[in-house]
Amino acid sequence: MVQISAKLGQNLKRIRTKKKMSQGDIARNLEVHRAYISGIENGKRNPTLATIQKLADALEVSADELLK
Repeated sequence: MVQISAKLGQNLKRIRTKKKMSQGDIARNLEVHRAYISGIENGKRNPTLATIQKLADALEVSADELLK
């Protein structure tokens, strides 16, 4: 489980920075605290499938792009 969480976090950060979005931008879109987004990016949080889909929607990518 650690590997998939780390991969999700790496992909989230890569896509987010490529789109010039801050953690705060994503957090506001999902109505969560910025620290939650940081936790996902650092592989310390394990978001639900629904949250992964919300992240993908906020970044305008598919959910599988985040999990590759």
